Amino acid sequence: MTVNEALKQIEQFENTNSALNHAAGILYYDGDTVAPEGSVEIRALTLGEISRMSYELITAPRFIEALEVLNANSDSLSEIDRRKVSELYREYDNTRKIPMQEMIDFQVHLTESSSVWHKAKENNDYASFEPYLQKTFDTLKRFASYTDPDKDPYEVCLDKYERGLTVEKCDLFFAALREKLVPLIERVCKAEQIDDSKLKLNYPKAQQEKFTDYLVDVMDIDRKHFGVGETEHPFTINFTSKDVRITTHYYEDNLASSLYSVVHECGHALYELNSMPELFRTTLEGGVSMAIHESQSRFYENIIGRSKIFCALILPFLKKEFPEQLSGVSEDEFYRMINRSEPSLIRTEADELTYSLHVMVRYELEKKMMAGEITAKELPAEWNRLYKEYLGVDVPDDKHGVLQDSHWSNANIGYFPSYALGSAYGAQLLEEMKKDVDVEAAVKSGKLTAINDWLRERIWKFGCLYDPTDLFNMVCGEFDPDVYVAYLDKKFSEVYGI
Repeated sequence: MTVNEALKQIEQFENTNSALNHAAGILYYDGDTVAPEGSVEIRALTLGEISRMSYELITAPRFIEALEVLNANSDSLSEIDRRKVSELYREYDNTRKIPMQEMIDFQVHLTESSSVWHKAKENNDYASFEPYLQKTFDTLKRFASYTDPDKDPYEVCLDKYERGLTVEKCDLFFAALREKLVPLIERVCKAEQIDDSKLKLNYPKAQQEKFTDYLVDVMDIDRKHFGVGETEHPFTINFTSKDVRITTHYYEDNLASSLYSVVHECGHALYELNSMPELFRTTLEGGVSMAIHESQSRFYENIIGRSKIFCALILPFLKKEFPEQLSGVSEDEFYRMINRSEPSLIRTEADELTYSLHVMVRYELEKKMMAGEITAKELPAEWNRLYKEYLGVDVPDDKHGVLQDSHWSNANIGYFPSYALGSAYGAQLLEEMKKDVDVEAAVKSGKLTAINDWLRERIWKFGCLYDPTDLFNMVCGEFDPDVYVAYLDKKFSEVYGI
């Protein structure tokens, strides 16, 4: 096989693989949004069959031969093709070590697990979900023993979402956050609390949907390739840069919930929509890691979305749609309401300051589960204990506790640390962006185009061309969590006048 023949073989693989991923993604999205309850079994079987096809595709002798030819001639390849080959070989090497039938069975299990989780959360019935969750952790530990038997199984999971991330690095990062944020949180808790009751009045769903449309326009998203759906737990799914969907959940007694879910998920969507055209339908299209991804979503949600200037921008629209609910609320009052900080139960509703404590709870629990120190049966009690220890709150039931997130039902073990890392990355991105962009003026204009353009040129367009640490260092230099702590200290000291 010549180099050109090998490149054509890789192109054919990527076209087929993209089609299979698109089909699987559509089925997942449909299942989480509008599919009838009784469709779970057939959807699981179909996704299992797609999993089999994907396995056979990446382990096909002709594809492996192409990878070997291109590896042997890597010096003659373009930067993009070299990266494709290294990423595809990594994927092949991990896939081939897991027996195909086990991978298919796991895909079927995850489809069923997701469905059971939805019903378990709705009915506050953890017992029905417990065996599915235990099986998920057990399977991931077994898969880790196949792919990297000398490595801590949890680090295999962490590496899947943030390449190079280890338990040691996470422990050091979270210890630094805990040391510096806990005293700040204590100071805020002692201050006079902000009254945000006007955000908890009745906000009809239909008008919130109009507000979602307004937010999408402000964020300057191409609607020809973007859609919004509804689900229990908001998420973003990307099929290619030509088709990205987000979801939200409307609560009529909580205006801020969908508002910041939409802004957060739109941050993910912008990243996925803006890979350079050369990466379309290749293994390099889309976000490179979940910490980089969360740096985008958390940047828009918090650093931009909860800023004074953004709150001032959206308030007139909200007052027009909800004149009675927001009567007499000034820009400064609205900004302070939006940034009220208080230890709470629900991660997705958590304020910017206490959010990382929610992530720490999940990180500690995942470590214990992957190490076999606790079982799924013991998980709720340990969850409740850590929430009391870290956030000082009592968990009333499993629906508001261990069942609140969808991630574990989908086997996204090792994902949660990315939220805290991404939040910290965002503070450094802001410092770099301000050297080139008048951020306040960009927001005040009513469109986030200038901010989008800066991120597109430095992060989005590269897709998976570079490792996440290298990409971040190219833009911001070495990661420094103290920048994040300083940002939070300044902001919340001003919000609470402490």
